[in-house]
Amino acid sequence: MNEVTAAIEAFVDTWAESPDGNKQGFLRLHGVLAGMGDAVVLSFHPRPGVTSSLRAAVPGHGRSLFVMVDVIEDQPRWLSVCFFADMITDPEERGAFVPGGLQGEDAVCFDLDACTEEALAYVMLRLEEACRAAGGR
Repeated sequence: MNEVTAAIEAFVDTWAESPDGNKQGFLRLHGVLAGMGDAVVLSFHPRPGVTSSLRAAVPGHGRSLFVMVDVIEDQPRWLSVCFFADMITDPEERGAFVPGGLQGEDAVCFDLDACTEEALAYVMLRLEEACRAAGGR
């Protein structure tokens, strides 16, 4: 087990299950990102009491990430999944356009108060899209 996976497991171990499914949603998104192959590098940046960020990057792409999955420390915790606006489509306009919202560049963020199967499926399609745009696969 690498240090990122160990840090994520330690973080998740402190997260109580709740009816919103956000813990399981976070684990599923991590699983998808971890399964994208060796071209994708994951990092985890906890800021206790504020957010914990899972970030995925394709080295050599020119940007330090292609997605940021934030766990927002609230009651209950919820997820904000952000992409650079020019790396994905949002055909159903479910995301919020955030000018300068991701490392100073325009972003599209999907706030998941509850990780339903439908919401996760939609965001997972965006993960695949962003990874391809970054040259990951």
